[in-house]
Amino acid sequence: MITKLKDFRIGFDNAYYGTGRRKESIARVWLLRNTDKMVIKAKDSCKEFPMKDYLQRDSLFSKVLYPIKLAGLDGKFGIYATVEGGGISGQAEAIMYGVAKALLKYNPDLRQTLKKAGLLKRDSREKERKKYGLMKARKGYRWSKR
Repeated sequence: MITKLKDFRIGFDNAYYGTGRRKESIARVWLLRNTDKMVIKAKDSCKEFPMKDYLQRDSLFSKVLYPIKLAGLDGKFGIYATVEGGGISGQAEAIMYGVAKALLKYNPDLRQTLKKAGLLKRDSREKERKKYGLMKARKGYRWSKR
């Protein structure tokens, strides 16, 4: 039996949207007023999970909530996020970046606070592509004279 965790409506009047990216991960994040639920929908499995269960580690969960704590808005927003690609840590950082962008839509005056903490700068480090003649991006085959 599948239980739907999302029992709220996302609309223009109660939600603020932000997109976050990190490595191969993409997160679409909605900050929701009048709810305290935190739900993640994984695109590959099309299932919804409580955020604490999906992220598995407390360090990743606290990383996602860091922009909200920094703005002093603890408990005022619920989070609904759809994630795809990458691993759990990349997805957590993508959600964090998406939350920071959504907070800017809620209150543009938070820009200075979030920028000083480095939450508005996209971490652009991506996986380097594999080159022909090599095993990986830079790792080559062992050279043998004969």
